[in-house]
Amino acid sequence: MHTVYCILLFTTAICTIHCKKFTNEEDKPAWAKKNIRDYNDADLERLLEQWEEDDEPLEQDELPEHLRPQPNIDFSKIDMTNPENLLKLTKKGRTLMVFVSVDGNPSREETEEITKLWQSSLWNNHIQAERYLVSDDRSIFLFKDGSQAWDAKEFLIEQERCKVVVIENKSYYGKHTEEYKEEADERKTKKDEL
Repeated sequence: MHTVYCILLFTTAICTIHCKKFTNEEDKPAWAKKNIRDYNDADLERLLEQWEEDDEPLEQDELPEHLRPQPNIDFSKIDMTNPENLLKLTKKGRTLMVFVSVDGNPSREETEEITKLWQSSLWNNHIQAERYLVSDDRSIFLFKDGSQAWDAKEFLIEQERCKVVVIENKSYYGKHTEEYKEEADERKTKKDEL
């Protein structure tokens, strides 16, 4: 029993003596010699990398969005006559913001009520979007899966009070607006000319 105790004590002493990483200040890198209050962003980033270097890598769906790999797109299955299909596929799994304007010079409270109704209708159709008011007549719909934005656009432009939906700097006017009617007339005249 006494020998086991001595061996255990000896092993513990050896481990604690040799576990120190740096024996003197000269062995440390320059950033490690700093006071923690003097660390800048680069020093903190190095410290985080050092902290996480032995961690297991995260699953694909747990990675931050900018580190996730792009989904593979099979171009043979895409209808190239409709560029929205390509955009829809490239935004799958990516966060996308859509700006929606309400027609008719509404108050902030009225815009809040209308967009809340639109959001709940989208949620009922399994299109998940967060909504943020940015002005009295405008709000942002944030889609965690950007491919859903084009399905939501189809719903939104059908609404009577929808003025315009902007996705990726492209405006889609509501079907009850003058702009939509003008665009429809232009498309019709171009089609007739062909």
